[in-house]
Amino acid sequence: MSPLSLNTQAILLLTAPLIVGRGVQSQDLLSPSEYKRLASHLHQLQRQPSDLLGAESGELLRLCQPVVDESRVQRLLGRGFLLSQAVERWQSRAIWVISRADAEYPRRLKARLRADTPAVLYGCGDISLLETGGLAVVGSRKVADELVDYSMSIGGLVASADRTLISGGAKGVDLAAMRGALKSGGKVVGVLAENLERTAMSREERNSLLDGNLVLVSAYDPNAGFNVGHAMQRNKLIYALADAALVVNTDLNKGGTWAGAVEQLDKLNYVPVFIRSTGEPSAGLDGLAERGALLWPNPHDAQSLEQVFAVKAHDSQPPQQPALLLPCSEDVHSSRLEVTKAQDFTDKPSPHVNEPSEKYSVEPRLDATPAAVRGHSAEDRGAADLLFATVRELIKNLLRSPTKDAEVAVALDVSTGQAKVWLQRLVEEGVIEKQKKPMGYVVKESELFK
Repeated sequence: MSPLSLNTQAILLLTAPLIVGRGVQSQDLLSPSEYKRLASHLHQLQRQPSDLLGAESGELLRLCQPVVDESRVQRLLGRGFLLSQAVERWQSRAIWVISRADAEYPRRLKARLRADTPAVLYGCGDISLLETGGLAVVGSRKVADELVDYSMSIGGLVASADRTLISGGAKGVDLAAMRGALKSGGKVVGVLAENLERTAMSREERNSLLDGNLVLVSAYDPNAGFNVGHAMQRNKLIYALADAALVVNTDLNKGGTWAGAVEQLDKLNYVPVFIRSTGEPSAGLDGLAERGALLWPNPHDAQSLEQVFAVKAHDSQPPQQPALLLPCSEDVHSSRLEVTKAQDFTDKPSPHVNEPSEKYSVEPRLDATPAAVRGHSAEDRGAADLLFATVRELIKNLLRSPTKDAEVAVALDVSTGQAKVWLQRLVEEGVIEKQKKPMGYVVKESELFK
């Protein structure tokens, strides 16, 4: 690993937990939104993060006082010894670290995520693979053997076309697709939300990393465990690194696969989103079809797979309907929910659908009009209740330890005002409580096992 740039060192000191052993980690870390404000302020001052480590840092810290507490920043910047321990550990495991200030940082992430680009990326393997694009393949962790085989065959097809496969490294669909590509000699990008170090050190991954066929990357500390917020945010990176995406399977209205695909279809629109069109029916895939996802055309060779990459992201978007105001408190008048009508695939079959593969003999579901998930005629409150039901369990999982409203907003990628609306509603329902020490919202013990 190359020596860390001064900018990267400063960003790590301000934002990274620097997990080494079992020591207690700093509670003062700047959240992504706080660091974003600080970085913007430094830019306005025509300064950069590395200047906070210089001889004249005291004056700069005072100039930054309007956006972040001076003493808090000083405490974080004083973690130099802990940083040196973490860097030594990373280097011994061939883990590299780059920040947005480094030239090696993936340009496609900056171009697509803009201000939401992770300040730091950790990784292991050939970093150049992050710029190659390719097909993102995502799906549920718990799937039948048939879908594991299907995902592996997709990975092999991507490899045969000399395209990169991008996935999340989770058990089930993600891992099967990655294995299929690697076994066929293909290139793979694994975007992890947890345990980068453990994964990079595993025997199964090591040879592929050494051969240059695999790169593992994460926006979170190499030793960070599972966190539902991290898993949700990881989805953005998977889609942003790809040229097209295939959802093999998903639950309806819940889970990370569903949330990531919906965010892509409804908001981000980086790439065209396809859904599996053969095999067992899926209510979740039907729900994505209603939001504009395209039926997978079942390409059978490298040449036909290239047709998938010719589809533009906007081709998967249904016509926009008028925005619907959410019921909100006084400070979130601008929060809105985009509501669209379900597409009728009986009248408008996908022009890209070929004959299904021999192994999956079930005909594509072109004659099925999915059940309406959002396209109902309820009043505004009904639509808001539907959205609330979708995020309810996600919020409960986030609040297993005291969490501030701003942190919830970052994890769910909504405004702080909207997060407050949902949190207040859960307080009123007796699901969570707001405590003072440590400050934040936390789920009630009686709700943990429901």
